[in-house]
Amino acid sequence: MNHGFGLTPPSFKARIAGALYLLCVLTAVSAEFFVRGGLGFAGVLVPISCYIAVTLLLYAILKSVNRSLSLLAVFFNLVGLILEALHVYPHGVNIAMVFHGVYCLLVGWLIFRSTFLPRALGALMAFAGLVWLIYLSRPLANYLAPYNTACGILGEALPMLWLLVMGVNVQRWRELASAAEGWQ
Repeated sequence: MNHGFGLTPPSFKARIAGALYLLCVLTAVSAEFFVRGGLGFAGVLVPISCYIAVTLLLYAILKSVNRSLSLLAVFFNLVGLILEALHVYPHGVNIAMVFHGVYCLLVGWLIFRSTFLPRALGALMAFAGLVWLIYLSRPLANYLAPYNTACGILGEALPMLWLLVMGVNVQRWRELASAAEGWQ
């Protein structure tokens, strides 16, 4: 049944986003520790491709909260992912992580403001964003490693695991999406 919100139910999109995030983390960790040489390039492209899909799926879900902020989040993450793929590190700063941090802050705010996901998930995602912003200072990021990375991954992973297992409250999502369509 299509209510004008797209053919794919939001809970299915949420579960796919969660599954792709999990695949992204698993392939990134595998590439970091186990894959070298020519396969190393594929080990970078697979997680980046997965995270592009996660970004677009989250946009589709969260645009009902605030389309402009959701689109801005997509912009920040896509720029960060491009920089990560190109291995751009001006002055040794992992600028891709900074862009990703802004993305997580925006997505955290959108989740917090939504009525179809628990607010705690938004707080966790925003916390991850703050952790990733530590990469603005290479000495600080190095000093806090690996604890900062573990906290950032945990802050992102818990909301994504929720999406994978629980999805979204479809009734509340539809109410919010309907109201958002009415404002346009």
